[in-house]
Amino acid sequence: MKIKLTAILLSITALLYSQTGNSSFNFLSLPTGARQEAFGGSNISIYDNDLNFAFTNPALLSTETHNILGVNYTNLFNDVNIASAIYGRNFGEKNFTAYGFHYIDYGSFTETSITNEVLGKFTAKDMTITAIYGRWLSPRWSAGIALKTVCSVYEQYSSWGMAADIGFSYHNEKALFSAGLVLRNAGLQFNSYSPLNDNSRRMLPIDLQIGISQKLPKAPIRFSLTLHNLQTWDLSAAVSDNTEDRMAEKSKAQRGADMFFRHTIWSVEILPMKNFYIVASYNHRRRMDMSVQSKRSVAGFSFGAGLTVKNKISVGFSVVPYQSGSLGYNVTISTNLKAFGVK
Repeated sequence: MKIKLTAILLSITALLYSQTGNSSFNFLSLPTGARQEAFGGSNISIYDNDLNFAFTNPALLSTETHNILGVNYTNLFNDVNIASAIYGRNFGEKNFTAYGFHYIDYGSFTETSITNEVLGKFTAKDMTITAIYGRWLSPRWSAGIALKTVCSVYEQYSSWGMAADIGFSYHNEKALFSAGLVLRNAGLQFNSYSPLNDNSRRMLPIDLQIGISQKLPKAPIRFSLTLHNLQTWDLSAAVSDNTEDRMAEKSKAQRGADMFFRHTIWSVEILPMKNFYIVASYNHRRRMDMSVQSKRSVAGFSFGAGLTVKNKISVGFSVVPYQSGSLGYNVTISTNLKAFGVK
C-alpha cells in the first residue's frame, strides 16, 4: 500500500486551520487580496472601488469597479502559493459583472511506499473560475450573485463541484455607513476524490456573514465588524489535548463569550488621504485556533496598507502572523484600464 497523500493532508490542515466540519473544498474560505487579508480574512460591508471585495460579497460591485483589473499573490507556509485575478465590466448604469479565477499550488511532494521507498514526485492544486453579477436595487441597496466552478487535483485524485455566493449591500454615503449580508459557498461536490467511493461527496463550506462599517465624520478612521459562520455556533477546533484542557478550565459564561467572539472580526482602517489606507484587524477564531499555549505570538492580528499612484495603479500589501515565525504575505496590484486607453 502506498502512502501518497500524507504530506498533502498535513499541508492543507495547516493552511485551512480554521475550517471545521465535514465539508469539501475548504480552500474556498480563504480570503482573496491583500486588503481582505488585512481585514482579518473577510470584509463584506465596505462599498468602494476595490474590485477584489466582490470575491467576498458580489453585491459590492459598483459603477467604480468598471474596467478594473486586479491581480493578487499570496505566499503561505513555504511552498504554498496562491494567485488570483479579477476583471470588472459594467453594462449600463445598474448592471455590473466581474470575472475571476483562483489558483492554489501546494508545491511538490515526495511519493513513498509504506516501507518508505521513494517512488517519485507529485503535486496538489486547487482552482476556481468565477462569474459575478451585481445590480442596484435602489440608490442605497444592491444585490449580487457569484457562480463558481471548483476543481481540485491531488496527485491522481481529483474532484470538482459548483458553488454560489448570494449577497446584499446597503450604503448610506451621507451617514458614512455601509452594511452587507452574504451567504457564501452554497453548493455541492459533484464527485469524490476516490471514484470508488462516491458516497463520500460532501457539502461545501457554507458561511453566512453579516458586516457593518462606519466612518467617523470628523476623523479619517473607519471601523468594521464582520460576523461570520453564523449558521453554526460551535467554532472550536479540538486539535490537541491542550486545547480541550484549556476549554475545560473556563466557566460556562467564559466558554459562551469565547465562542461568540470566535464569530467576530474587528477592524480599524485609517484613511489619511483618498489614495492611501492602513488597516489593522483582529480575528479571535484565528487567534484561538493558531495560538500556542507555551509561546507568545500575535496570531489573530492582521496588518496591511495600500496606495494608489496617480489614480492609475493601486498597490496593496498585508502581512498575517499565523504563529510565531510563520507569516503569510499578500500583494495586490490593480488598475483602471481606462488609463491605458481601454474603455
